Amino acid sequence: MAEENLMEKIVSLAKRRGFVFQGSEIYGGLAGTWDYGPRGVALKNNIKNLWWQMFVDSRDDIYGVDTAILMNEKVWEASGHTGAGFTDPVVECKKGHRFRADHLENKEECPECGEAFSEQKAFNLMFETKVGAEGDTTSYLRPETAQGIFVNFKNVVDSMNPKLPFGIAQIGKAFRNEIAPRDFIFRAREFEQMEVEYFVKESEWKKYFDEWKNIMIEFIQSTGIDAGKVHEVEIEGDDRAHYSKRTIDFEFAYPFGQKELWGLAYRTNHDLVKHTEHSGEALTYFDEENKEHVTPHIIEPSLGIDRTVLAVLVSAYREDELGGEKRVYLAFKPSLAPVKAMVSPLLKNKPELVAKAREVYDTLKKEVPQIMWDDNGNIGKRYRRQDEIGTPFCITIDFDTLGEVPENKDTVTVRDRDTGEQERLPIAEVIKKVVDAIK
Repeated sequence: MAEENLMEKIVSLAKRRGFVFQGSEIYGGLAGTWDYGPRGVALKNNIKNLWWQMFVDSRDDIYGVDTAILMNEKVWEASGHTGAGFTDPVVECKKGHRFRADHLENKEECPECGEAFSEQKAFNLMFETKVGAEGDTTSYLRPETAQGIFVNFKNVVDSMNPKLPFGIAQIGKAFRNEIAPRDFIFRAREFEQMEVEYFVKESEWKKYFDEWKNIMIEFIQSTGIDAGKVHEVEIEGDDRAHYSKRTIDFEFAYPFGQKELWGLAYRTNHDLVKHTEHSGEALTYFDEENKEHVTPHIIEPSLGIDRTVLAVLVSAYREDELGGEKRVYLAFKPSLAPVKAMVSPLLKNKPELVAKAREVYDTLKKEVPQIMWDDNGNIGKRYRRQDEIGTPFCITIDFDTLGEVPENKDTVTVRDRDTGEQERLPIAEVIKKVVDAIK
């Protein structure tokens, strides 16, 4: 399929099937904001749960936190976000079109209207707000989740007594006042991050950098993201953030170009040193082996959830022909699919079929919460709808289930999403089949 049309198709499907909607749509929308619908929330939560299981729960050296979005203004002074290090170069034409200067091939004329640009200015990306009844305290919507981890370093060390190396993990919202948000949920003003700050001895940073790189590669495979579209890019010199001594970007071949999906950075001990200097609190770790206080160095695997959702959608999107008809389906891994199985009576106007289908539905839902009931339209339309949702299995209860053909009693028809093939199985085997698939 043509790449230029693929994004349009995905955006259309995302709205049609309840994955993603434009933010504030009934009022004309608000640029750079998106709302996740029922299917999108389920997909997103499945990705977050998978990440948390792999990066936190399966390990003994990672501690989870959930830190405040609003933080003391001094946090951002210490981190450098209120200075020149967290600005984008912006230009504006006489008609009010604004662009990031570093994203323009021709920095002299506006690509929208041809007018000349004004002088380039620095634009800080943080959303500023006022706190308190009098509005006399300045705060910001956090532009990243990492700083919430760093300012809680001492609290976690004191309360959990971890052994070096160890990590602190967080999933949370961040906000950046992007000059030109674009490409659907890829670049938005409100987004969600999954991050670990892993604290190590300076002498061991290379070892753990490689370890986390391999974990991120494993996560690519676990999500079903097309590994052939993922490229590791070493970020060199001035292109790295000021705090980074080494950075690898995992870039994904989106329909609009190869862009950053996730990042892995060696942040040295820059953040803990800066917060120690500005706060007066010693953010150090006591090394029992050498009997000295050290400031650990930091490896940071940082994964954007929204960009991951988009990469999963792009990787899963399929068009083919089935039964002489064109169809679209999402080939999600069963573990990530927002709906694991659909249960349906062949005919909804037959009470005995509906009752048996409800019995199967209730039994399966005890084992697999993310299933749905669908009796809307004929069975063919239901299948096409479930294909677009990405449902791996469609389970249909018909008259044979009730015993019209004795040898088929208490069996159901199970349809495979990817192949369209159907088989009859006993109800107990169907439940096992679905459970095994999502594991």
